[in-house]
Amino acid sequence: MRSSILTSLVSASTVWAYANPLSCSGVCVNAHDPALIRRDDGTYFRFSTGGKIAIHSAPSIQGPWTYRGAAIPNGSKIDKKGKDDLWAPDVAKVGNTYYLYYSVSSFGVQDSAIGVATSTNLDANTWTDHGATGIASSAGKNYNAIDGNLIHDGSSYLMSFGSFWGDLFQVKMADPPLKTSGSASNNIAFKPEGEHAQEAAFVYKYGAYYYLFFSVGKCCGFDQNRPAAGQEYKIQVCRSSSATGGFVDKSGKKCTEGGGTTVLESHGSIYGPGGQGVFNDPSLGPVLYYHYVDTRIGYADGQKQFGINKINFGSGWPVV
Repeated sequence: MRSSILTSLVSASTVWAYANPLSCSGVCVNAHDPALIRRDDGTYFRFSTGGKIAIHSAPSIQGPWTYRGAAIPNGSKIDKKGKDDLWAPDVAKVGNTYYLYYSVSSFGVQDSAIGVATSTNLDANTWTDHGATGIASSAGKNYNAIDGNLIHDGSSYLMSFGSFWGDLFQVKMADPPLKTSGSASNNIAFKPEGEHAQEAAFVYKYGAYYYLFFSVGKCCGFDQNRPAAGQEYKIQVCRSSSATGGFVDKSGKKCTEGGGTTVLESHGSIYGPGGQGVFNDPSLGPVLYYHYVDTRIGYADGQKQFGINKINFGSGWPVV
Protein backbone atom coordinates (compact mmCIF):
# COMPACT_ATOMS: atom_id res chain seq x y z
CA MET A 1 0.00 0.00 0.00
CA ARG A 2 2.79 2.42 0.99
CA SER A 3 4.55 1.74 -2.30
CA SER A 4 1.42 2.43 -4.35
CA ILE A 5 0.77 5.66 -2.43
CA LEU A 6 4.33 6.86 -3.11
CA THR A 7 3.98 5.96 -6.77
CA SER A 8 0.76 7.98 -6.96
CA LEU A 9 2.41 10.96 -5.30
CA VAL A 10 5.35 10.85 -7.73
CA SER A 11 2.94 10.63 -10.67
CA ALA A 12 0.91 13.54 -9.33
CA SER A 13 4.02 15.70 -8.88
CA THR A 14 4.97 14.96 -12.48
CA VAL A 15 1.53 15.89 -13.80
CA TRP A 16 1.23 19.07 -11.71
CA ALA A 17 4.81 20.27 -12.21
CA TYR A 18 3.89 23.53 -13.96
CA ALA A 19 3.83 26.69 -11.90
CA ASN A 20 0.60 28.65 -11.99
CA PRO A 21 0.63 32.02 -13.78
CA LEU A 22 1.86 35.04 -11.85
CA SER A 23 -0.90 37.20 -10.41
CA CYS A 24 -2.57 39.68 -12.78
CA SER A 25 -4.64 42.73 -11.85
CA GLY A 26 -6.91 45.06 -13.79
CA VAL A 27 -8.29 43.92 -17.15
CA CYS A 28 -6.73 40.48 -17.45
CA VAL A 29 -9.29 39.19 -19.95
CA ASN A 30 -9.62 40.33 -23.59
CA ALA A 31 -6.24 38.65 -23.90
CA HIS A 32 -6.52 36.23 -26.85
CA ASP A 33 -3.20 35.91 -28.74
CA PRO A 34 -1.41 38.54 -26.63
CA ALA A 35 1.60 40.54 -27.83
CA LEU A 36 3.68 42.24 -25.15
CA ILE A 37 6.18 45.10 -25.22
CA ARG A 38 7.62 47.64 -22.75
CA ARG A 39 8.01 51.29 -23.69
CA ASP A 40 11.18 53.16 -22.73
CA ASP A 41 9.31 54.98 -19.95
CA GLY A 42 8.53 51.62 -18.28
CA THR A 43 4.90 51.34 -19.42
CA TYR A 44 3.85 47.89 -20.59
CA PHE A 45 1.56 47.47 -23.58
CA ARG A 46 -0.48 44.38 -24.45
CA PHE A 47 -2.15 43.92 -27.83
CA SER A 48 -4.69 41.17 -28.50
CA THR A 49 -7.05 39.64 -31.05
CA GLY A 50 -10.45 41.28 -31.55
CA GLY A 51 -11.76 44.81 -31.14
CA LYS A 52 -9.62 45.83 -34.16
CA ILE A 53 -6.60 44.88 -32.05
CA ALA A 54 -7.32 45.83 -28.46
CA ILE A 55 -4.68 47.85 -26.59
CA HIS A 56 -4.13 47.56 -22.85
CA SER A 57 -1.39 49.22 -20.82
CA ALA A 58 -0.01 48.85 -17.30
CA PRO A 59 2.79 50.19 -15.10
CA SER A 60 3.88 46.61 -14.36
CA ILE A 61 3.84 43.37 -16.32
CA GLN A 62 1.36 42.09 -13.71
CA GLY A 63 -0.90 45.14 -13.96
CA PRO A 64 -3.11 46.83 -13.21
CA TRP A 65 -4.01 46.55 -16.90
CA THR A 66 -6.28 49.23 -18.41
CA TYR A 67 -8.06 49.13 -21.78
CA ARG A 68 -6.89 52.02 -24.00
CA GLY A 69 -8.81 51.49 -27.24
CA ALA A 70 -8.32 49.94 -30.67
CA ALA A 71 -5.04 50.09 -32.55
CA ILE A 72 -6.74 50.14 -35.96
CA PRO A 73 -10.20 51.58 -35.21
CA ASN A 74 -11.26 51.91 -38.87
CA GLY A 75 -10.29 48.37 -39.78
CA SER A 76 -7.56 47.23 -42.13
CA LYS A 77 -6.87 48.57 -45.61
CA ILE A 78 -6.64 44.94 -46.73
CA ASP A 79 -9.86 44.21 -48.60
CA LYS A 80 -10.61 40.73 -47.28
CA LYS A 81 -13.31 39.24 -45.13
CA GLY A 82 -12.22 39.85 -41.55
CA LYS A 83 -10.77 43.33 -42.13
CA ASP A 84 -12.88 44.61 -39.23
CA ASP A 85 -12.06 41.69 -36.90
CA LEU A 86 -8.27 41.57 -36.77
CA TRP A 87 -6.29 38.72 -35.28
CA ALA A 88 -3.01 37.66 -33.75
CA PRO A 89 -0.98 40.84 -33.22
CA ASP A 90 2.81 40.92 -32.98
CA VAL A 91 4.66 44.04 -31.90
CA ALA A 92 8.32 45.02 -32.29
CA LYS A 93 10.43 48.17 -32.07
CA VAL A 94 12.68 48.91 -35.05
CA GLY A 95 14.76 52.04 -34.61
CA ASN A 96 12.39 54.65 -33.16
CA THR A 97 9.27 53.07 -34.66
CA TYR A 98 6.93 50.38 -33.35
CA TYR A 99 5.61 47.85 -35.87
CA LEU A 100 2.32 46.11 -35.19
CA TYR A 101 1.61 43.09 -37.39
CA TYR A 102 -1.91 41.66 -37.57
CA SER A 103 -3.88 39.05 -39.52
CA VAL A 104 -6.93 39.53 -41.72
CA SER A 105 -8.79 36.24 -42.03
CA SER A 106 -11.89 34.33 -41.03
CA PHE A 107 -12.10 31.05 -39.20
CA GLY A 108 -11.12 27.94 -41.15
CA VAL A 109 -10.24 29.56 -44.50
CA GLN A 110 -6.99 30.32 -46.35
CA ASP A 111 -8.12 33.67 -47.77
CA SER A 112 -5.81 35.51 -45.37
CA ALA A 113 -3.16 38.21 -45.24
CA ILE A 114 -0.76 39.77 -42.76
CA GLY A 115 -0.87 43.55 -42.43
CA VAL A 116 1.20 46.12 -40.55
CA ALA A 117 0.68 49.42 -38.76
CA THR A 118 3.26 51.74 -37.23
CA SER A 119 3.44 54.17 -34.32
CA THR A 120 6.13 56.14 -32.54
CA ASN A 121 4.68 55.67 -29.05
CA LEU A 122 2.27 52.65 -28.92
CA ASP A 123 -0.73 54.68 -27.73
CA ALA A 124 -4.21 54.40 -29.18
CA ASN A 125 -4.99 56.90 -31.98
CA THR A 126 -1.33 57.03 -33.04
CA TRP A 127 -1.20 54.02 -35.37
CA THR A 128 -0.89 54.37 -39.14
CA ASP A 129 -2.18 51.35 -41.04
CA HIS A 130 0.00 50.46 -44.04
CA GLY A 131 -2.11 47.48 -45.09
CA ALA A 132 -0.56 44.43 -46.74
CA THR A 133 2.98 43.21 -46.09
CA GLY A 134 2.96 40.92 -49.11
CA ILE A 135 2.31 37.79 -47.04
CA ALA A 136 -1.02 36.38 -48.23
CA SER A 137 -2.64 33.02 -48.83
CA SER A 138 -5.49 31.59 -50.86
CA ALA A 139 -6.97 28.18 -51.64
CA GLY A 140 -4.41 25.85 -53.14
CA LYS A 141 -1.42 27.20 -51.23
CA ASN A 142 0.17 25.04 -48.55
CA TYR A 143 0.08 27.70 -45.85
CA ASN A 144 -2.27 30.14 -44.16
CA ALA A 145 -1.05 33.73 -43.80
CA ILE A 146 -1.84 34.44 -40.15
CA ASP A 147 0.03 34.66 -36.84
CA GLY A 148 3.02 36.73 -38.00
CA ASN A 149 6.10 37.14 -35.80
CA LEU A 150 9.12 39.34 -36.59
CA ILE A 151 12.72 38.70 -35.59
CA HIS A 152 16.08 40.10 -36.69
CA ASP A 153 18.81 37.46 -36.81
CA GLY A 154 21.70 39.88 -37.04
CA SER A 155 21.58 40.23 -40.80
CA SER A 156 17.93 40.11 -41.91
CA TYR A 157 14.41 40.68 -40.71
CA LEU A 158 12.42 37.44 -40.81
CA MET A 159 8.68 36.90 -40.50
CA SER A 160 7.46 33.52 -39.22
CA PHE A 161 3.79 32.71 -39.73
CA GLY A 162 1.27 29.97 -40.47
CA SER A 163 -1.63 27.91 -39.18
CA PHE A 164 -2.79 24.40 -40.16
CA TRP A 165 -2.30 23.22 -43.81
CA GLY A 166 1.52 23.09 -44.10
CA ASP A 167 1.87 24.68 -40.65
CA LEU A 168 4.72 27.14 -40.01
CA PHE A 169 6.68 29.12 -42.62
CA GLN A 170 9.11 32.00 -42.78
CA VAL A 171 9.92 34.78 -45.26
CA LYS A 172 12.51 37.54 -45.40
CA MET A 173 11.33 41.09 -44.84
CA ALA A 174 12.70 44.33 -46.24
CA ASP A 175 14.45 46.92 -44.08
CA PRO A 176 12.44 48.66 -42.68
CA PRO A 177 10.12 45.64 -42.33
CA LEU A 178 6.93 46.98 -43.94
CA LYS A 179 7.02 44.51 -46.84
CA THR A 180 8.53 41.18 -47.77
CA SER A 181 11.82 41.27 -49.66
CA GLY A 182 10.71 38.41 -51.92
CA SER A 183 8.07 35.73 -52.35
CA ALA A 184 10.11 32.67 -51.30
CA SER A 185 8.84 30.98 -48.14
CA ASN A 186 10.63 28.39 -46.02
CA ASN A 187 8.81 25.65 -44.08
CA ILE A 188 10.19 25.66 -40.52
CA ALA A 189 7.75 23.31 -38.74
CA PHE A 190 5.14 20.73 -39.71
CA LYS A 191 3.01 18.19 -37.82
CA PRO A 192 2.24 15.49 -40.40
CA GLU A 193 -0.27 13.69 -38.23
CA GLY A 194 -3.88 14.66 -37.48
CA GLU A 195 -5.26 18.02 -38.56
CA HIS A 196 -1.83 19.73 -38.71
CA ALA A 197 -3.02 21.90 -35.82
CA GLN A 198 0.11 23.98 -35.40
CA GLU A 199 0.26 27.79 -35.33
CA ALA A 200 1.39 30.94 -33.48
CA ALA A 201 5.12 30.77 -34.27
CA PHE A 202 7.35 32.89 -32.04
CA VAL A 203 11.15 32.88 -32.43
CA TYR A 204 13.23 33.98 -29.44
CA LYS A 205 17.03 34.03 -29.17
CA TYR A 206 18.66 32.97 -25.92
CA GLY A 207 22.36 32.22 -25.71
CA ALA A 208 23.56 30.26 -28.73
CA TYR A 209 20.11 29.14 -29.86
CA TYR A 210 16.99 30.40 -31.54
CA TYR A 211 13.92 28.87 -29.91
CA LEU A 212 10.83 28.34 -32.04
CA PHE A 213 7.79 28.39 -29.76
CA PHE A 214 4.41 27.42 -31.21
CA SER A 215 0.91 26.35 -30.21
CA VAL A 216 -0.60 22.98 -31.12
CA GLY A 217 -4.15 21.67 -30.75
CA LYS A 218 -7.55 23.31 -30.69
CA CYS A 219 -7.50 26.98 -29.72
CA CYS A 220 -11.04 28.19 -29.41
CA GLY A 221 -14.72 27.63 -28.75
CA PHE A 222 -14.17 25.57 -25.62
CA ASP A 223 -17.54 26.65 -24.24
CA GLN A 224 -19.29 25.12 -27.28
CA ASN A 225 -17.23 22.06 -28.13
CA ARG A 226 -14.39 20.92 -25.90
CA PRO A 227 -11.88 18.58 -27.57
CA ALA A 228 -10.78 15.23 -26.18
CA ALA A 229 -8.39 15.57 -23.25
CA GLY A 230 -4.94 16.54 -24.48
CA GLN A 231 -6.20 17.87 -27.83
CA GLU A 232 -6.66 21.43 -26.54
CA TYR A 233 -4.04 24.15 -27.02
CA LYS A 234 -0.57 23.64 -25.53
CA ILE A 235 2.80 25.29 -26.09
CA GLN A 236 5.75 23.45 -27.60
CA VAL A 237 9.28 24.39 -28.68
CA CYS A 238 12.14 23.40 -30.97
CA ARG A 239 15.56 25.05 -31.20
CA SER A 240 18.28 25.73 -33.78
CA SER A 241 21.57 27.60 -34.04
CA SER A 242 19.97 29.41 -37.01
CA ALA A 243 16.83 31.52 -37.04
CA THR A 244 15.94 30.28 -40.53
CA GLY A 245 15.57 26.54 -39.99
CA GLY A 246 17.05 23.31 -38.71
CA PHE A 247 14.82 23.35 -35.62
CA VAL A 248 14.74 20.15 -33.53
CA ASP A 249 13.10 19.20 -30.26
CA LYS A 250 14.79 17.94 -27.09
CA SER A 251 14.89 14.37 -28.42
CA GLY A 252 16.51 15.53 -31.68
CA LYS A 253 13.38 15.10 -33.79
CA LYS A 254 13.10 17.63 -36.59
CA CYS A 255 10.39 20.24 -36.18
CA THR A 256 9.51 19.75 -39.86
CA GLU A 257 8.81 16.07 -39.12
CA GLY A 258 6.49 16.47 -36.14
CA GLY A 259 9.00 17.42 -33.47
CA GLY A 260 8.08 19.55 -30.52
CA THR A 261 8.92 19.51 -26.80
CA THR A 262 6.05 20.60 -24.57
CA VAL A 263 6.72 23.75 -22.53
CA LEU A 264 3.27 24.33 -21.02
CA GLU A 265 -0.06 22.50 -21.16
CA SER A 266 -3.30 22.24 -19.21
CA HIS A 267 -2.84 21.74 -15.48
CA GLY A 268 -5.13 22.29 -12.51
CA SER A 269 -7.54 25.10 -13.37
CA ILE A 270 -5.30 26.30 -16.24
CA TYR A 271 -6.72 25.03 -19.54
CA GLY A 272 -5.54 25.36 -23.15
CA PRO A 273 -2.59 27.78 -22.81
CA GLY A 274 -1.32 29.15 -26.14
CA GLY A 275 -0.93 32.12 -28.48
CA GLN A 276 2.36 32.70 -26.70
CA GLY A 277 5.41 34.89 -26.80
CA VAL A 278 8.58 35.33 -24.75
CA PHE A 279 9.66 38.64 -23.26
CA ASN A 280 12.86 39.55 -21.41
CA ASP A 281 11.53 41.51 -18.44
CA PRO A 282 14.03 43.80 -16.67
CA SER A 283 12.86 42.58 -13.25
CA LEU A 284 11.81 38.97 -13.84
CA GLY A 285 14.11 37.92 -16.64
CA PRO A 286 12.64 35.82 -19.48
CA VAL A 287 8.90 35.25 -19.15
CA LEU A 288 6.50 33.17 -21.21
CA TYR A 289 3.23 35.02 -21.81
CA TYR A 290 0.08 33.52 -23.30
CA HIS A 291 -3.70 33.29 -23.04
CA TYR A 292 -5.51 30.53 -21.18
CA VAL A 293 -8.88 29.51 -19.81
CA ASP A 294 -9.38 29.51 -16.04
CA THR A 295 -11.85 26.66 -15.59
CA ARG A 296 -13.12 28.29 -12.38
CA ILE A 297 -14.26 31.31 -14.40
CA GLY A 298 -15.44 30.04 -17.80
CA TYR A 299 -14.43 28.53 -21.13
CA ALA A 300 -15.63 31.23 -23.57
CA ASP A 301 -13.14 32.94 -25.86
CA GLY A 302 -14.00 36.30 -24.29
CA GLN A 303 -13.07 34.92 -20.87
CA LYS A 304 -9.52 33.98 -21.79
CA GLN A 305 -7.00 35.26 -19.27
CA PHE A 306 -3.54 36.81 -19.65
CA GLY A 307 -0.92 34.42 -18.29
CA ILE A 308 2.72 35.05 -17.39
CA ASN A 309 5.30 32.56 -16.12
CA LYS A 310 8.99 32.91 -15.46
CA ILE A 311 10.92 30.69 -17.84
CA ASN A 312 14.33 29.15 -17.21
CA PHE A 313 16.77 28.29 -20.02
CA GLY A 314 19.47 26.91 -17.69
CA SER A 315 19.24 23.38 -19.09
CA GLY A 316 19.39 24.63 -22.67
CA TRP A 317 15.64 24.12 -22.96
CA PRO A 318 12.92 26.46 -21.67
CA VAL A 319 11.30 25.26 -18.45
CA VAL A 320 8.27 26.95 -16.87
